Amino acid sequence: MINSVTGPVEADQLGFTLMHEHVMVSASGMYKSYPDLLGPNRFERAVACLKEAKAGGIDTMVDATTFDLGRDPELLRAVSEASGVNIINVTGWWLDVPRFIRHVSPNQMAREFVRDIEEGFRGTDVKAGVLKCAADFEGVTPELEIMNRAVARAHNETGVPIMVHSYPTGQVARRQIAIFKEEGVDLERVKIDHSNDTTDTEYLKWILDQGCFLGLDRYPGHLVSPHMRTVTMKSLIDDGYADRLCPAHDCICLHILNERPDGTLPDEHDLALRNPDKYLYMHRHVIPDLKEMGVSDGTIDTLFVDNPQRFFTGA
Repeated sequence: MINSVTGPVEADQLGFTLMHEHVMVSASGMYKSYPDLLGPNRFERAVACLKEAKAGGIDTMVDATTFDLGRDPELLRAVSEASGVNIINVTGWWLDVPRFIRHVSPNQMAREFVRDIEEGFRGTDVKAGVLKCAADFEGVTPELEIMNRAVARAHNETGVPIMVHSYPTGQVARRQIAIFKEEGVDLERVKIDHSNDTTDTEYLKWILDQGCFLGLDRYPGHLVSPHMRTVTMKSLIDDGYADRLCPAHDCICLHILNERPDGTLPDEHDLALRNPDKYLYMHRHVIPDLKEMGVSDGTIDTLFVDNPQRFFTGA
């Protein structure tokens, strides 16, 4: 059974799954403390966005919003119930480690993450179904190493899989994977995300050869063109790695709306303007391009249905 925000679900109930998305990204407590910064009709906009995704064929999405990215479990549960999209939320940590906890131990944080999985996020009965850790262009800093090791230890205790924010241009996953090996993590339960921010297939195949899944989850993105992202995916499929690729968007529905000089608010946040298709970019652009390149319907099902099930169950 997998913890979704509305309760446990069987792996074979996930259906077509996007493995790295966000309903909302802000800051911890923002949705409750300063909600107007997210614009009017926040809940209704989020529900409408996910209803459109559901109608377009999206059954499940992994919401990669950690505490430091503004996670609101009750919002996610309400949006899931209203839209019909299964949402699986993460525990763990992204990049913003406050000064007050920079020197806690990995074991301290691991205990907190285990509670999120086994008991629920504090004040709710919503339980995490995925662990997340991160490092970016600066590499695995000392405070991020604490979080990486904490996530590894929580995984070892609970069996919940790990998704990893990484920086492929700097090949940061080499250090992240080394930490997981030191901690005894089963690398077949690890997904290295944002991997289509590079076209370096030698590096990507090295990650895959360690046993990890690859999150090809930045579409349309901006560091690499959408076409070259899909060309890279097709190359990995042709090389026999289709069973460990997880395409998605890293899309954000609700984000801070920046006031214009005239005092008015835009209808969409800046990031949404890059992807007006939101969670359906995959259906409208990437899947048709893959099929035009000769990828079969069976392989499409592998990418979006079978691989998420394998990631969660270890099968």
